[in-house]
Amino acid sequence: MPRQARLDAPGTLHHVMVRGIEKRRIVADEADRADFVNRMGELALDSGTGIYAWALLPNHAHILLRSSDAGISLYMRRLLTGYAIRYNKRHQRQGHLFQNRYKSIICQEEVYFQELIRYIHLNPLRAGLVADLNELERYAWCGHGVLMNRRQAEWQDCGYVLSRFGRTGTAARRRYRNFLAQGVKQGGLLELADGRLVRSGGGWFEVRSLRREDEGEFADDRILGTDDFTRRVLREADHRARRQFSLFGRKERVERLIQEACAREKVDDRELRAGSRRGPVTRLRKQLIRLLVEEEGMTLASTARRLGISTSAVSKSLSRGRN
Repeated sequence: MPRQARLDAPGTLHHVMVRGIEKRRIVADEADRADFVNRMGELALDSGTGIYAWALLPNHAHILLRSSDAGISLYMRRLLTGYAIRYNKRHQRQGHLFQNRYKSIICQEEVYFQELIRYIHLNPLRAGLVADLNELERYAWCGHGVLMNRRQAEWQDCGYVLSRFGRTGTAARRRYRNFLAQGVKQGGLLELADGRLVRSGGGWFEVRSLRREDEGEFADDRILGTDDFTRRVLREADHRARRQFSLFGRKERVERLIQEACAREKVDDRELRAGSRRGPVTRLRKQLIRLLVEEEGMTLASTARRLGISTSAVSKSLSRGRN
């Protein structure tokens, strides 16, 4: 079955999960852990990616992030590829380090933001890497200690997270810690699925693709949210895909029109794009400006780029033509 396209748009909240191939370790020692975390932070600052929660475990990692204009794919590719290359070189190994591609789930912020913060930051405790919340605060490979002001990480957006728990840092941290303590008392593994919080006897955080027409439920394994939220995300993604496809098709059509016009008028397209003012070239350029702007609906700037002239030159040509 072909894998589904990844959903993303600038400002989208994602729960990202990375696993070692065949459940093997992705970190072997403290140097590996430091390299992974440092890369995660440096790339977040460089790309404008927001990091709210994270936990690095021996064979997998969790990150709750908000994608920037550059998108989640570029950020994760730079993080995982750069880390894997250094890891293989350092440990004298070859081959893949991570299992398939990372998994990212778009999350409905209003409903799940705090639950995801708690879920991710309690992972080291649930995995037995630390004994309690006090030890978790001192654990270097999880964002909880940063939120509790026990460690520093300028790239982690603590302010945004704590604002969900209180107006002042002290009160917010107290409420945040109590919120985590409640999660510890709940016991077991919490699973977020189908737009609600449910109990799970085991397994991994998974959004099941489920559709029950009789109950009106609709879900997608790339999205964590209510029925309405899921439909809205898919509708917006479909709109973006259609627009990108349309733009790609128009680009090909415009290029074909230019090439056909050049062949018909016996003008070299390189001369056309170089801004030549030779008579036949100028006349052809005027024809193409009218065609591309008035019939193909291209912007003045896009038309200017295609024809090797300035936007103002396109505007003046259109004005003279109308006059």
